[in-house]
Amino acid sequence: MKKLNELTLKDNWMFGAVMLQDDNCKQFLERLLGFQIESLTIDLEKNIIYHPEYKGIRLDVIANDADRTRYNLEMQVLAKDSLPRRVRYYSSEMDMDLLLSGTAYAALPESYVIFICDFDPFGQKKYCYRFQMRTKEGLEMQDGSHAIFLSTMGQDAENVPEALVKFLKFVKANLEESQKDFGDPYVEKLQRDIQKIKVSREMGRCYMMFDELIAEEKEEGRKEGMLLGEEAKLKSQIQKKLAKGLSIPEIAEHLEEEEETIRRYIEKIREVSPK
Repeated sequence: MKKLNELTLKDNWMFGAVMLQDDNCKQFLERLLGFQIESLTIDLEKNIIYHPEYKGIRLDVIANDADRTRYNLEMQVLAKDSLPRRVRYYSSEMDMDLLLSGTAYAALPESYVIFICDFDPFGQKKYCYRFQMRTKEGLEMQDGSHAIFLSTMGQDAENVPEALVKFLKFVKANLEESQKDFGDPYVEKLQRDIQKIKVSREMGRCYMMFDELIAEEKEEGRKEGMLLGEEAKLKSQIQKKLAKGLSIPEIAEHLEEEEETIRRYIEKIREVSPK
């Protein structure tokens, strides 16, 4: 894992740390959407940067504005086929939070799921891909949900605001390139904020805790994988012994397992076996 001083905006942890500052997130959204946002509130409770006790590592940024419009921002550096379905999940999750709090269906606000990709998610060489629900005939659903994919690999600068292109070039830059002058006041502010985060003891502790949680998650995954492998091996061995006509006590003796363990595995085998 990278050291804190090696991170750039495209690193998920740094993106979260920077965009959890209301003004940074607000300016980004205004550049992207093309309208002024009166005020913006960031939901800190679901982000591990400020809540390390949160169970499950979450680095996306969730915000809502004065009009109750909901925004979910996430940095993506690896191309994944599942991104459109992740949009579907995030959109439904934002709606469910509101419905559980008593909001009626008719009162659900506009929502935006925004992925900033350090690759071209659709191969059309565009800086920005915008999606809304429409029929094949072009009739808009008007359900208030929006999905936006930004790409650092775009080549159609004439179709997007210059300020957005400069931001995406900043995202694309490596550590050395990210420190150059991009000729943009917003990018300059992001550069200053990133440097402040890198020298902050508090943020350093948060990043170390995040590093430890990632390591723990990987270790748990490794152990779980080993356990599943051992269980699959034992299950296969039991199936072979059953096929030979051995009894439960005989199988337990051969495999040096408790008879109750063998019975439990046989029940699982029978549950999934064709009737």
